[in-house]
Amino acid sequence: MISNSNNTALAENKVLILYILNQIDNYIIEDGLFKIISPINDLNYFYFKQVLNDLIESKLVGLDTKDNETVIKITSKGQDALSLTQDIMPGILKLKADNIFKKELSNFQKESSVSAEFIPKSENEYIIKCKIIENNETIFEVKTIAGSRERAKKIVDNWNSQANKIYPDILNILLNDSNSN
Repeated sequence: MISNSNNTALAENKVLILYILNQIDNYIIEDGLFKIISPINDLNYFYFKQVLNDLIESKLVGLDTKDNETVIKITSKGQDALSLTQDIMPGILKLKADNIFKKELSNFQKESSVSAEFIPKSENEYIIKCKIIENNETIFEVKTIAGSRERAKKIVDNWNSQANKIYPDILNILLNDSNSN
C-alpha cells in the first residue's frame, strides 16, 4: 500500500515539474526551477533532483548550455506526456502551482536580471563579470580584474545590490560628449 502512494506522489511530482516547465517561455536553471517547485509540493532538494533526473533520462526534459550555465527546458516528448498525464495532478495542487509559479517566477526573473561573479585567475588576480539580462538576453556586460579576493567580492556585492544605479551612470558616462566640456 505504501508503494502505491509513493508511486502516485512520484507521478504527481513529475507531472508538476513538466507543468511548470511548460509554462516557462525559455530556459530556466535548476536552482530557479527548485525555488519554484519546492514550495508548491514541499519537496526537498534530493527528491527534486531524483525526479528531475528521471525526467531527463526519459527525455521528457532536456538540458542545454546558455551563457556557460546548464539550463532546463521541457521537450516536445515532455509536452506530449504532460497532455496525457496532466489529469493525475490534483486540482488543488494545480491551483497552488499557478499561484506560487507567478510569484516565484517574478522573483526569480528579478534575481536573474542582474548577475555578477568573480573567478580566480591567479593568487592575486580575479576576473569579475557583471551582467544585466533581460528576456534571457545579455543587454550589458562588463569584465574587469581585481587585485584581491576582497576587492573582487566587493565589486560583485556592489553590482548585485546597486546595478540599478551603476548601470545608468555607466551609460551616461559612455554617452557623455567630451567635446562639450
